[in-house]
Amino acid sequence: MEVLDRGVTEAPRVGFTVTKKVGNAVVRNRIRRRLKEAVRVHAAGDMQPGKDYVIVGREDILTAPFDELAAELKRRIRGTR
Repeated sequence: MEVLDRGVTEAPRVGFTVTKKVGNAVVRNRIRRRLKEAVRVHAAGDMQPGKDYVIVGREDILTAPFDELAAELKRRIRGTR
């Protein structure tokens, strides 16, 4: 995960990237949807205003339990402060 401070006080922005190495479009979209839901449900409240977050999706996200995925994402976002 990468974080960029834009130097403004607007709402945080989130971007997701999943490369073709991970799989075909169906697999990449499933990974992206899981990440989006984990951010929406668990991690959005921990994001700071004025920052851009780029989250890189990996293949193991598909097999990880959702609770563990959300907890790890939340931990990493808190660690970037």
